[in-house]
Amino acid sequence: MSQTDNPDLTSRDLYGTWTTVSVRYSDLDPNGHVNNGAINQYFEDGRVGFRLQRLTSVAGDKLSGFAVVKYAANYLAPAHYPGEVEIGTVVTRIGGSSYGLGQAIFQNAKCVATAEIVTVQFDPAKSSSVPLSDEFRNVLEAAMAPTTG
Repeated sequence: MSQTDNPDLTSRDLYGTWTTVSVRYSDLDPNGHVNNGAINQYFEDGRVGFRLQRLTSVAGDKLSGFAVVKYAANYLAPAHYPGEVEIGTVVTRIGGSSYGLGQAIFQNAKCVATAEIVTVQFDPAKSSSVPLSDEFRNVLEAAMAPTTG
């Protein structure tokens, strides 16, 4: 198993894959801050961007048989409208049938939220996990967070 020990998800230098999203007025809560549901959607947009930028070489546009089994977010500061947010995504762990992603959302160079995600590959017909292919593992390793020493 490959793993990056406790990467600092708030550091822009960690990320090699970026997705930019416009903040919508409808993303705001009554306090004028982007609400947590919208933040969670930005993280999903970042994972889709990661898939399109990094994983289509392995699976084309039909990346199925994967499911998010863990999602944990930390909300660090408010994000505001109008503007854009940048979502960084990086591989933090590669297991036998799963992989971990670290993500962060930045607005105006400030980290406003981080997330940790675990995704598992499964066989839909059997509803059980299956090992990651060597080809898929190689693509994930190329997107792995740098190790700190």
